[in-house]
Amino acid sequence: MSHEPETAIKQPYISIDSQSTSTRQTSPMPGPKRPGGPRHKSSIRTQDSFTQPRDIEKHSKLPYFLRMRGSITPHMIVPLVFIGAWATLITCISKFVYPLVVSDLLLTVLGFVVGLAISFRTSSAYERYADGRKFWAQLSQTSRDLARHIWIHVKERHEMNPEQGKADLLGKVTALNLVSAFAVALKHRLRFEPYAQYEDLEPLVSHLSTFAGEAFDPETSEPRPKTSWKRGGEYLGLTVAQSNPRKVIQRSKKNLGNLPLEILTYMSAYLDAISESGQLSNGVQQSANLASLNEVLAGTERVLNTPLPMAYSIAISQITWVYVIMLPFQLWAKLDWVTIPGTMFGAYIILGIAAIGREIENPFGCDENDLPLDKFCQALQDEINVITARAPPRIEDFVATEDNAVIFESGFASLAEKSTEAIRAGLRARTNLRTGGHAPQEKQEV
Repeated sequence: MSHEPETAIKQPYISIDSQSTSTRQTSPMPGPKRPGGPRHKSSIRTQDSFTQPRDIEKHSKLPYFLRMRGSITPHMIVPLVFIGAWATLITCISKFVYPLVVSDLLLTVLGFVVGLAISFRTSSAYERYADGRKFWAQLSQTSRDLARHIWIHVKERHEMNPEQGKADLLGKVTALNLVSAFAVALKHRLRFEPYAQYEDLEPLVSHLSTFAGEAFDPETSEPRPKTSWKRGGEYLGLTVAQSNPRKVIQRSKKNLGNLPLEILTYMSAYLDAISESGQLSNGVQQSANLASLNEVLAGTERVLNTPLPMAYSIAISQITWVYVIMLPFQLWAKLDWVTIPGTMFGAYIILGIAAIGREIENPFGCDENDLPLDKFCQALQDEINVITARAPPRIEDFVATEDNAVIFESGFASLAEKSTEAIRAGLRARTNLRTGGHAPQEKQEV
């Protein structure tokens, strides 16, 4: 389950210091601002620890049974209060008026059915959660591969013209920014945030002509502020307090397009241009990477837009509630007043596991148990920054150097003076060692 994330307006400030020696780029330079309104930030309030995905880099020493962050317990407060009142009513009637007792055989039969229903609910929900993570892992792998191919294999024509070489370099950086933009745009699309004016996305796509950028309207795009009652209801898991996550899309007066797909189109145009100019001799691998990104787009949309059929959801909910409501009638004869806490404990187990299935059914939202997509996008941006921090390496920079211990502790220069037979003899001798080709104690010579 995912709640609609809050948004706010913010003007990010980005500066580039020409004297700085840092190789980490926190954000690409923004393009020209798009008219029609201020920047639109997709906001996850960091001060509210209950409305953002869990930070996987943080560690807690609390035992799991004492943790509230990510727990389903807040969503169980209202159901357990109702079940406690119901069990108290049945217990009091059975104690002071007339014993309302049902054979515990019903408990056994219904328990088997409820177990199957809950097992199906949780397994199908976790399958969707795992699929979402697999698709995002595929996105990370493909993006790294594509960024590496563009940075290494696309030639910079400095020898032709220094200005042309500089333009080629900036073109490569622009293409790598589009790789990051695809991940960020996909994150917002999966969270039903259809525009291009979000703080982490606008600097990457403001220079592109897109339907999402042109459709932005501050009057329809800004979400309504949430009241304290609504926030409390969402925290307690009340369905009456949950907003339609697609309402921002439904309020749009223009075609919103598909921003990740449009970004792929611009990336395809870049690959076509560098192939025609001769900067890229073979673009088959890069085209395959774009196809893989398109597969990620289709796969994540399938996970998002194909929930468990409504008939299953309704039936499972009805079965579990009937079972829980029948518990006091079956426990009274043997537990007496203990029927009340016993019923509440049984309800917590059964309804809690069913609620977990609903919680993880959509892994792309902003709840505690959803995938930390913001962290994933930032990690991808950091990795691309690492790739672009150094010029594409030349083979003479790391092969023909004395520090390169090619075989044992012999460097490239010393081995170049040896015969081919001697080098091959050293390679054969290396197979007798278990230290990765380096002598463990005394120096080996070729």
